[in-house]
Amino acid sequence: MMDAQFNDLSSLFSQLGLETEPEAITHFLNQHSLKKNERLEDADFWNTSQKAFLVEERELDAQWCEAIDELDTLLRH
Repeated sequence: MMDAQFNDLSSLFSQLGLETEPEAITHFLNQHSLKKNERLEDADFWNTSQKAFLVEERELDAQWCEAIDELDTLLRH
């Protein structure tokens, strides 16, 4: 059975083992950014399991892709 849960940014942060409160998400976004041509999963602020999750979910074009793409966009400031 497919998981019909909506995976928003807060859910993605939870999946990555990060704090999910709006203030914590804002703080994370203010403290981190991606370089112009840097891929999200290549950023140096992820640990090994976080990187693996991001790579796997993008490769699978899985249910997390929309939230991952949103995070990617938000980190390009």
